[in-house]
Amino acid sequence: MGTSRLWLIAVGVLVFITLSIANAGERFTDNGDGTITDHSLGLMWAKNDNNGDISWREAKQWVTYTFPYTLPVHYDNWRLPTLDELKSLVDKTKGYESDCGQWVYIVPIIRLSCGWLWTSDRDRLSPSAKVFNFNNVYYYMDRMAHKRAYRVLPVRNLNAKTPVDKAQPAEKTP
Repeated sequence: MGTSRLWLIAVGVLVFITLSIANAGERFTDNGDGTITDHSLGLMWAKNDNNGDISWREAKQWVTYTFPYTLPVHYDNWRLPTLDELKSLVDKTKGYESDCGQWVYIVPIIRLSCGWLWTSDRDRLSPSAKVFNFNNVYYYMDRMAHKRAYRVLPVRNLNAKTPVDKAQPAEKTP
């Protein structure tokens, strides 16, 4: 009886080690609090977009002042992603139909309600910003006042301070 228990423990340890090694190389981790950690880029993403049409200025306000308080844990320095950061989420081998009916090619751990997302990249000479399309995997410039089916996916740098008590204001990062 002792040998069979030892055998089961050994098999259990091997399975655990195998699963740990397999998961060690994973790029994304679901934190279970509405956020996803991107180990490759050192970023934390919102698990979902804002779920509604939004202009660039509204998106910036929502990411800064509303989104952080929708999470059970408050993190500081949320912002709009850059174009390159959004491009890093493209996965042409996988995809899904978003809530607006558009097929999106994005890592499936992140859920979009529609495929057009605002970036932080702005035109210096006009009131325009880049919008990235996860359906056709391209970007274009549009006026920041437009809403259309545009969404925002908050992101933050992991090198900033981590959880902040909700009772205290988030620290400002330089």
